[in-house]
Amino acid sequence: MTDLIPQNAIDNVAKRIQERTSKNYNIPVLGQASNLETPQVFEIMPFMDIDKVQSRFFAVDGSYNHHTFYNGLSLALYRAGYICYHYGKLVRMNTSDDPTNLAQIYSPNNVLVLREDDLPSMYDECLALPPVAAFLEFCGERAENIFAYSREIVSAQISTFLGFAQEVCEWSLIYEIATRPEIASGDVVLRDGALRSLQIKQKYIVKLGRFLKDKGIRLAAITKQSPVKVELSYTFSQIDAYLQDQLKQRYSFTNSVQSDRKLCVFFEVPEAVLLGAYGGGSMYAKKGISGGRGCGLFFAARLDYVEKLQNYDWLIVDLNILDVIPALEKSDLQHSIESVQSMMYDLTSLTQEHYVLGYPYPLVEAHNTVTVQASFKDEMIARVKESLYRTRRLDHTEIENLFIDTHNRF
Repeated sequence: MTDLIPQNAIDNVAKRIQERTSKNYNIPVLGQASNLETPQVFEIMPFMDIDKVQSRFFAVDGSYNHHTFYNGLSLALYRAGYICYHYGKLVRMNTSDDPTNLAQIYSPNNVLVLREDDLPSMYDECLALPPVAAFLEFCGERAENIFAYSREIVSAQISTFLGFAQEVCEWSLIYEIATRPEIASGDVVLRDGALRSLQIKQKYIVKLGRFLKDKGIRLAAITKQSPVKVELSYTFSQIDAYLQDQLKQRYSFTNSVQSDRKLCVFFEVPEAVLLGAYGGGSMYAKKGISGGRGCGLFFAARLDYVEKLQNYDWLIVDLNILDVIPALEKSDLQHSIESVQSMMYDLTSLTQEHYVLGYPYPLVEAHNTVTVQASFKDEMIARVKESLYRTRRLDHTEIENLFIDTHNRF
């Protein structure tokens, strides 16, 4: 059988990976306490204390999926939601009495696309969802001024609309969480990804960031998948080796249990790394509250340690820049090192579950709760068929032909 991919292409991929992962940005392994762009090392929270943290930890996530059949009929579904952990236990966020469903989830009623002009009405429905409508009111502008792209552009294709709907819903839920009656200063809102948006203009993301900052609510986005990790691969290896092979041997641990002694570390991602990861013209990577995409400041962090999984432990944590630089809007660039240290330490209470390997478990649970699985197609078809048969609106052949998937038959 002839190889599908030319060997030259494979060799080029290997070469580029080697080049990107071997870059040395001259970040020292031994940090300076006053410089957040150098490694800040601290001891992980004792395992016996992880469920004693007073803060509530909210986790937001969204998902979408769609499927088009041979006759042009498409099913398109998005949804977003959040969960909350307090003292290590899942707390109910909805008004349901279902003991197995504690999350607050929003999804549309209109999921059928028969023709192109169905998408604009789905767009309108998205903006009318309670959390989205509340967020738009908070922004204080017409929708066309808040979003980066017009209704016509967003509604041009199913995948474009679904990506828009998921992201807008997620940001709207962050605002909803911040207005819940039980929210308190010191609570944490987590989002998968980054505190940056391709859909919402930066002005309104920053306004939300300021709103949370003023209420004392800490905001962070976290991911294991980022081009920043590729750029820092060499640096991560050097820091890991130093922490495990040298510093750990002489560090003054407070934990008396040898097996539980772990060193965590974080540092602000330097601008040179961001330029290497995203390119010089990227608005996504800018440090600041203008000329960019959001309200975040990127940090690299290792909040747990897993033997023989080098670099896997590292996360990219996008913190609310107004938490890190409180007077940034007044052009005062003084960093609140204590604020960052407190956030990173509290996050270690979420990363010690063995099955998630250093990643905050509330985000994993939110993902598992909200994700629209590939099986949604089969569930949707079965339930629509049942409804059609029950109401006898079409005969058997017509109903079955609606959902024939030619790719599976031929």
